[in-house]
Amino acid sequence: MLTREEVRAAIRFGPPPRPPRAFTKWWGEGLGEQYGDKLRQFDRYEEDVVVVPFPTPSFTPRPDGFYWRLPTVDRNRMTGMDSAAALPDWEDLPALLADLPDTEAPGLFDGAAETAAKARAEGKYVLIHHWSLMYERIWNFRGMETLLMDYYDYPDEVHALHKAVCDTEIRLLRRAEREVKPDGYMISDDLGTQKSLMMSPPTFREFIKPYYRELWGLAREMDVDVWLHTCGNVTEIIGDLIECGLSVLHPIQKHTMDWNETAERWKGKIAFWVGMDVQDTLINGTPEDVRREVRLMRDTFDSPAGGFLYAAGNGIVRGTPLENIEAFLSEILSYGNP
Repeated sequence: MLTREEVRAAIRFGPPPRPPRAFTKWWGEGLGEQYGDKLRQFDRYEEDVVVVPFPTPSFTPRPDGFYWRLPTVDRNRMTGMDSAAALPDWEDLPALLADLPDTEAPGLFDGAAETAAKARAEGKYVLIHHWSLMYERIWNFRGMETLLMDYYDYPDEVHALHKAVCDTEIRLLRRAEREVKPDGYMISDDLGTQKSLMMSPPTFREFIKPYYRELWGLAREMDVDVWLHTCGNVTEIIGDLIECGLSVLHPIQKHTMDWNETAERWKGKIAFWVGMDVQDTLINGTPEDVRREVRLMRDTFDSPAGGFLYAAGNGIVRGTPLENIEAFLSEILSYGNP
């Protein structure tokens, strides 16, 4: 494994001795059921970051108060994801805002703090992580289609909900700094489709960017690197993400974004955490196809100063040949390294 300082050198253009590996062994839907203990053969490919959990408030009541005060919804007649929205009526928003989740509930970070302390003692990079924030979390409250209409129909309510989520996250991040002392902070927001953003760039800049700027600005003040997973084509807002304080961008999704254009425009300004194509190459290609793609990833995005990390583009799913996973993980170590 790389040391904490070596991972940071890759992110901050140090340079590092080699590109770090993080989420390369991202076992996705059905893979564990397909292969079981056979996946243990990849234990020898250690990753270069230690990932610890960042707690997020529950959508259902908890005795410790670490949950969103949401209305009781009859789910017996529901069909589809949007029908399961947790806050279907804006009339219930004031009650939620009046009693936000208790971010000082006891024990929230105990497991993460213990793991992080051990990793720090061994000189390793600690990444605190959870999924979903300013887009995905909000559409979990409202439903995706409904939220996209809310941006136009209920802008004040959307901002109020965003602020509640952001303020809660800030309190949790401050507590994480005290108890976990992370080197990096990672969240996800799948902002893109296969062709473009989910919303227009002006809508992103009005409703999401201000909260990223506030939250990520705090993280950077704490000397914490900011990592973002966002699927799809986010080409139009990479500059905005950098302005907000983003350090590391994943996955630069193959077949949705132009790798050469992205590297040419943004190399040296953000660290590219590039994901192996799990939709096509890794599941359908040959081992040599996979090795060739690993080489392409590094040739396109790496530089003598660093700014490049390896990952899987998303969860590696059922049907992916074991020999392709082996080719991916082994080529990462062999290509371009002494």
